[in-house]
Amino acid sequence: MEECLQVKLEKLSPLSSNCCIYRVPERLRQINEKAYTPQVVSIGPLHHGKANLQFMEDHKQRYLHYFLQRAIISFDEFVQFIKLREAELRGSYAEKIELTSDKFVEMILLDAAFIIELLLRYHFRQLQKKDDHIFHKPYLIEDIWYDMWLLENQLPFFILEDLFALAAIEIPEQHENPTIITVTYEYFKGLEAVQGNRLKFPPYTEARVEHFLDFLRICHLPSSRNQEKQEGQQYHKGKTAPSVTDLHQAGVHFSLSKSNDLFAIEFKNRTLHIPKLKLQLETESLFRNLIAFEQRHYSENYINDYVFLIHHLVNTAKDVELLVQNGIIENWLPDKETASMLINNLSRGTTLLSDSFYFSGLCKGLNDHCKRTWYKWRANLKQNYFNTPWAGISVCGAVFLLILTVIQAVCSVIQVLS
Repeated sequence: MEECLQVKLEKLSPLSSNCCIYRVPERLRQINEKAYTPQVVSIGPLHHGKANLQFMEDHKQRYLHYFLQRAIISFDEFVQFIKLREAELRGSYAEKIELTSDKFVEMILLDAAFIIELLLRYHFRQLQKKDDHIFHKPYLIEDIWYDMWLLENQLPFFILEDLFALAAIEIPEQHENPTIITVTYEYFKGLEAVQGNRLKFPPYTEARVEHFLDFLRICHLPSSRNQEKQEGQQYHKGKTAPSVTDLHQAGVHFSLSKSNDLFAIEFKNRTLHIPKLKLQLETESLFRNLIAFEQRHYSENYINDYVFLIHHLVNTAKDVELLVQNGIIENWLPDKETASMLINNLSRGTTLLSDSFYFSGLCKGLNDHCKRTWYKWRANLKQNYFNTPWAGISVCGAVFLLILTVIQAVCSVIQVLS
């Protein structure tokens, strides 16, 4: 037994410090397995070969064929290049990939060429073919879109960049060839958080992108991370935010922030400014995968903290209704109850680290405001007795009659005493 174990120990390969693609933890997967599982296309080795995804392999081969026709180098040259990067590619995955070298290289080339060709056809419509089942009937592009941000369904971004650069594809009638970052941005900019965030990436910054999900996380990150965290660290009591309904009853107003930064949530002059939050069917899958990746790969919990805060602000259907009325939530779900349920379910699996909670300063300000009974009394009077002009007139009339009654009673007493 000792010799057998010794052999196993000798065969252990060194762990890579560059891994960035992980299995979703079982504690998260159990909450909603479908949110982490590709439905149409497998990208990379973790779901490679699954029977329900095999029909897309034919489309991948067609896209590889067109990609090779556009590229300036040959099939063999691409294969040799990937073989040189094989160790680095395998090291990008947190678990050992059992595929042989030839099978692994074939999979990488097929999947990478498919992605590049897909991004090019999405951005440059003139490249789309009439018999393309992805962009034309049966229109698979939307289903593929959802699969592209799944944590377990990724290729390292560096191989896409390298193969894209090697191919040196020229687009007809284009004065400047695009970069892989540009076509990735165009592909995902239908998401609210991606719009306007092109400047977060090269050549404007030195941001390193690990894969598509990491690209989307960078888009979601706050613009002023360090300053806000320093302010938040002054408050360590672990208190979370009151609900929107509680804040409303305490006289807080709600306003749609002009910022496209999800983290630009500010409380000023009794008004809580919140950026737009669009709730769609894919919202849960996107945020679940962002949280899973963040918990596995980063020490900062930005996405976790955002979801944790929104969960406490929007706890009931009434909270959803108030934010919809103020134009903050754009609800594409069937009703406000479904929206409330989505947000509550999304928070399962998140954690609060009170000493580094991004919004702790904001929560302190909101809780301090709610402690002041004058604001609650004033808001209650306004919401229940002066919520419409007629209600206000009625209250004023009742007060006026009460004053007259008191005056009449006082006059009667004076007259009797006289």
